[in-house]
Amino acid sequence: MSSTTPETAHKVLAESLGQIVLVRLRGGKSLRGRLKSYDMHLNIVLDDAEEELEDGTRRRLGTVLIRGENVVMLSPIQ
Repeated sequence: MSSTTPETAHKVLAESLGQIVLVRLRGGKSLRGRLKSYDMHLNIVLDDAEEELEDGTRRRLGTVLIRGENVVMLSPIQ
């Protein structure tokens, strides 16, 4: 989301509430889960979150809070 304006990022987040999203984090980790909420700093709460591990498996995390400064990319999953 670093290349988008805050208004565009908030629009994508608003349209994705309640949907499954993929979030890539600084450091290379990827999380997937249902977008529960977000705030003006782009902090994100995911329900039923899973971490996608390098070997292709997933590790269940449950509900997680992701600080907006760690988000590299967020994409709705169809």
